[in-house]
Amino acid sequence: MEATLALRAGREKSTRRLHPWIFSGAVADVRGNPSPGDTVRVVSAQNDFVGFGAYSPESQLRVRMWSFDPDAVIDAEFVAGRVIAAAHRRAHLASISDSARLVFSEADGVPGVVADRYGNSVVLQLGTAAADRWSDVVADALMSLDGVDCVYERSDIDAREREGLTQRTGLLRGNQPPPESIINERGYRFSVGFTEGQKTGFYLDQRNARAAVAEVAQGRRVLNAFSYTGAFSVIAAAKGATEVTSLDSSASALVGARRNAELNQVEVGEQIEGDAFAELRKLRDRARSYDLILLDPPKLAPTEAQVERASRAYKDLNLLAAKLLAPGGILMTFSCSGGMSPDLFQKVVAGAALDARRNLRIIGRLDQPSDHPVPLNFPEAAYLKGLILEAD
Repeated sequence: MEATLALRAGREKSTRRLHPWIFSGAVADVRGNPSPGDTVRVVSAQNDFVGFGAYSPESQLRVRMWSFDPDAVIDAEFVAGRVIAAAHRRAHLASISDSARLVFSEADGVPGVVADRYGNSVVLQLGTAAADRWSDVVADALMSLDGVDCVYERSDIDAREREGLTQRTGLLRGNQPPPESIINERGYRFSVGFTEGQKTGFYLDQRNARAAVAEVAQGRRVLNAFSYTGAFSVIAAAKGATEVTSLDSSASALVGARRNAELNQVEVGEQIEGDAFAELRKLRDRARSYDLILLDPPKLAPTEAQVERASRAYKDLNLLAAKLLAPGGILMTFSCSGGMSPDLFQKVVAGAALDARRNLRIIGRLDQPSDHPVPLNFPEAAYLKGLILEAD
C-alpha cells in the first residue's frame, strides 16, 4: 500500500508555492507505516494531492519534496535523471575550473544530496534518510559522468544525526583517491585532500570571491583571516600583494597553504596559527595595518536559533577588522550562516564599523556562484553573503 501523509488544515500553502519542506508540526496523520527514506504521497487536509516527498520520521523536517507532479514515479530512473541533469547544468563551468558542485540538494531537486567534483573525482555527502536510501543510484549516476573515475563519500556531517543516521566515509565507486588531488581554477592550482578536512576538501562556493581578490590585491598588504588552505592568500600573492598574512587555527591548514603557494610559485608570506578572535586582538594591539582584509569565518549560525549569539561574534570580528583596516583599504567580509539574513548581516557589520569609528561604504556584494543555485521557491538555498567595503 502506498504510504500517505496528510497535512493539517491550511498547512499546504507553502507546498502550493512549490516549497520543498514540510515540518513535523504541519503533519496531521501518516498512513501506511513508511520507513525512513521512503517516498510518501502528500495530501491536504481535504485529501487533495500535494506531491511526493521523502519521509524522515526522526527529523523535525519530516518531508522533503521530490515532485509536485501527480504523474511522477519516484524510482531509480527518476533519481538518477535528476543527478545527471544537475551535473550537466554545470557544463559551462569547465572553461573556468575542473571542479564544481554538481548537485546541490533541494536546489537541484535531490534532497539531502551534495556532490562536488574535483577533477576526475566526485565527493558525495548524503545528509538525509532519503539520500541514504538512494545512495547506490546516486553513486552510479555520478560514476557515469564523463571523466569521473572515483566517487568518495564524506557523509561525516552533523545533519545526519538529526535524521537518526550515523556518520560515514569511504570509497563508493571506482579507484581509491590519491592522498592529494591537484585542481585548477582560472589558471591557479590548488591541492585538495578530500578524504579529510573541512567541507568536501575545498571552498567551491567562494569562486566569485577568489576572482574579486584577484582584481584588487595588487600593491596591497593583505590579511587573510580564517585562511584555511590559503586560496585567497595565494591569489593575492600571485597578483602582486606587497605582503600577505594568513591566520588560521589549524596547523594542517597552514601546511596546506604552504603547499598551494608552492604549486603556484609564490611566497607563502606570514602565517599565524591561533584563534582568530584572539589573534586579531593581538594584531590590533600591535597597531598592525592592512590594505585588504579577508574575513571568512566558519558557519556561526546554522539556524535562526543561533542568530543572536552569532551576531555578537560577527560584530566582534568585523569590529577588529575595521580597526586593522588602513585608510582607503578594502574589507571583504562574509557569512555562510544560513540562519542569518543578508539584511541582518549588513546591520551587524554596520554596527561594527560604527563602534570602530570607521566610515565604510559598500562597493560590491558577493554571493554563491552558479553551481550553488537558489530556486525562487526555495530561498533557504541562499546561505553565502559577502560585502566588499571600502574605508575612507
